[in-house]
Amino acid sequence: MNRKRKAVILSSGGIDSTTAMAMAASEGFELYSLSFDYGQRHAIELEAARRVAEALGARQHLVIRIDLRAIGGSALTADIDVPHGRSEVERASGIPATYVPARNTIFLSYALAWAEVLGASDIFIGVNAMDYSGYPDCRPEYIVAFEAMANLAIKAAVEGTMRISIRTPLAHMSKAEIIREGAKLGVDYRWTHSCYDPDEKGRACGDCDSCLLRKKGFREAGIPDPTIYK
Repeated sequence: MNRKRKAVILSSGGIDSTTAMAMAASEGFELYSLSFDYGQRHAIELEAARRVAEALGARQHLVIRIDLRAIGGSALTADIDVPHGRSEVERASGIPATYVPARNTIFLSYALAWAEVLGASDIFIGVNAMDYSGYPDCRPEYIVAFEAMANLAIKAAVEGTMRISIRTPLAHMSKAEIIREGAKLGVDYRWTHSCYDPDEKGRACGDCDSCLLRKKGFREAGIPDPTIYK
């Protein structure tokens, strides 16, 4: 009996991670969705991640709790204002206040541990080096370095029974291209959440960096934006 290969997919419930999960599904992987309740101000994204995992048929959706508010240093995990209404030029210059220190390194480390336990050699992460917010841990050179470290770090790789591959299928796609690809694979973006600063009803603010990138992506993709903005 042919058994499906397993893949761990980091899922925030946003456009990028959801599309990456749909792409993994289209390759025939058995999906293991991994999300984090890390003290983020937009914790509503966890409900979106649950919807996505269910809709895409994930075998398991694991939510790990980490208190990154204890460290702070980000508008998402401390009492720092989320930037609003920034122009494209402003968004393209410097690393924004919404950068969470070492977040992808922390998340990928948990994914690596789970992948070793599952026997999953593939870890999918929806990082993107084109339409993104300037985060250093989204760059291709970071992913290459983490993959090299991963294969030095775990028992299965050292013993030669498994080699970890960090899969970044969206790395060189624009937000519009990502949305078109997801739509082609049957993703309903109503499942997803992107906003960094939603209101108490979960409605997107419409003008944080993430909302502006989302709006631009749908506009350029020629696909209606299903987001409910406040």
